[in-house]
Amino acid sequence: MSWNEPGGGKKDPWSGRNDKNDPPDLDEVIRSLQDKLGGIFGGGSKGGLGSGPSMKGVGLLAAGAVILWGLSGFYTVDEGTRGVVTRFGAYVNTTQPGLNWHIPAPVEQVAVINVEQQRFIEVGYRSGGGQGMGSVPKEAMMLTKDENIVDVRLAVQYQVKDAKDYAFNVLDPASTLKQVTESVQRGVIGRSDMDFVLTEGRSDIVLAIKSEIQAVMDAYKTGILITSVNLQDAQPPEQVQGSFEDAIKAREDKQRLINEAEAYSNDVVPKARGAASRIVQESEGYKEKVIARANGDVSRFSQLLAEYKKAPAVTKQRMYIEAMELVLGRSNNVLVDVKGGNNIMYLPLEKLANKSIEEAAPAPVISHEPVSLPSQPMKEIKPDVRASSRERDVRGR
Repeated sequence: MSWNEPGGGKKDPWSGRNDKNDPPDLDEVIRSLQDKLGGIFGGGSKGGLGSGPSMKGVGLLAAGAVILWGLSGFYTVDEGTRGVVTRFGAYVNTTQPGLNWHIPAPVEQVAVINVEQQRFIEVGYRSGGGQGMGSVPKEAMMLTKDENIVDVRLAVQYQVKDAKDYAFNVLDPASTLKQVTESVQRGVIGRSDMDFVLTEGRSDIVLAIKSEIQAVMDAYKTGILITSVNLQDAQPPEQVQGSFEDAIKAREDKQRLINEAEAYSNDVVPKARGAASRIVQESEGYKEKVIARANGDVSRFSQLLAEYKKAPAVTKQRMYIEAMELVLGRSNNVLVDVKGGNNIMYLPLEKLANKSIEEAAPAPVISHEPVSLPSQPMKEIKPDVRASSRERDVRGR
């Protein structure tokens, strides 16, 4: 059936009214939107937007806008950070970590500053690029007290201790800190000798630089806290590096020889002092021994003299017997009792004498102690002349 035949339903190819897959008419969409806006503002839907917006609709719209604007003032401050609130550019307060609110922009604004982050600056070198430390001669070359030049490379670590001062008092805190560090570093190095800077004075120089930098930054009220100062390297310029290393080796050899000499001295001197002390003590001991022996002899002689005066004969006989006992006890003489024995002689006499000495008891110890004598004088004991003559006869045989 063609479109112009009866019952075709006016399905001409240009109208497309009954085709549900086609997009809606643009006039109808605009008309529908105008009706909705008119309902909100209280106007009619016919004849455009109506007579005009109502005060109630404007109030609701303004209230919604104000609510949304107020909600935009909420913000969160993370742990380790502080929020610096400014009102038309002027400082208001500093907020702590957590959920906070401020008057939304453009009245107030918040700058969040990390107060726990460790920041650092490099003076005299640059460590970026992964190619090691690159020297910056303009910053690294410094003059010492003894008019030598050293290459000093320093790293300073810092963090924010006052967010307000850090944000408002200095335009560029990092640049200010670097300039202050370089100035303080040159002053400290200029007050020190080259050997002190390169050897034992590193720790003292670091402490002096840190304290002076902190004092200057506090005077500027930058809100910066210096946490550490690290002396990365301190050495002579590259042009004299070889000569300086030779000088260091010579100094180390000198110190090594001094240490060896001191070690040898510490080993020999105590031994010599000990030997001298031992000799002195032995001399003192020998002296005391000789004096004690002399005193003993004198005391013994004095006691014998006293006893001799009491009984001269008895004392003389006793001294004679003791002397003979001492002399004969050390000799190899053999005494034979001819009268009480037989005439048979055993030879050799030396073995007989040695046997008799072994069988005999140990010789009594001669005491030098004084012996108490009887009060009555004893008769003088005379030696037996016949016995002595018999002994001489036996020896002659």
